[in-house]
Amino acid sequence: MLDDLYREQIIDRYKRPRFRGRLDDADARYEDENPLCGDHIVVYLKFDPQGRAQARFEGQGCAISMASADLLMEYIQGKTAAELRRVTKEDLLGLVGLQLSPSRLKCALLPYKAFKAALYGLNAAPTTEA
Repeated sequence: MLDDLYREQIIDRYKRPRFRGRLDDADARYEDENPLCGDHIVVYLKFDPQGRAQARFEGQGCAISMASADLLMEYIQGKTAAELRRVTKEDLLGLVGLQLSPSRLKCALLPYKAFKAALYGLNAAPTTEA
């Protein structure tokens, strides 16, 4: 029963993502792909003057990768760089909520990998804690 709810969430996020789009003047951007399945993602991070993150993604791929990206972008909205550094892949997998095969796990974690690369690629990530 719970798996059905999570599956519906994945389909909904795939069809109607809330955080898809480019962030103009992003502080960080990272692009990655999974060549085995064709998933491709770009993650954008931008920090406001108080050091709170905005995040968006662009890309194409399977329902798992795109829904995972959308869920992750929602989860990290408004967090500081220090809080973002503490986000784990387990946090994301909890949001996805499904047991995934190894190949689907790579799909779900592609947005996380791109997010972390963007975050740590920041030259001077804001450290302001509100």
